[in-house]
Amino acid sequence: MINYSAEWAPVLELEMKRWSSKGCAQLIAELDELQAYEVEFDAKQYQVEVELLENTAEYIHVIVAVDDGTLPASIKPMCDGFIRKKGRASVL
Repeated sequence: MINYSAEWAPVLELEMKRWSSKGCAQLIAELDELQAYEVEFDAKQYQVEVELLENTAEYIHVIVAVDDGTLPASIKPMCDGFIRKKGRASVL
């Protein structure tokens, strides 16, 4: 049996670093619609989805999800998220 958590975790970590390094205004601009794309990691293809869940006056909330496109495993992708306060560069 494939350990999806161990396989998908490095991809999720890289994508989280990629997206959480962006500024608040850039995230809002790039995530006006759901971003869905494929990346290659260790010679395998992975599907990534990034979505702006909340855009309030004080903060934005972003979620990043990764799977390998296989069923049934990809029905429940591995995901993580972050909250970025507006006007500050810190990640909570």
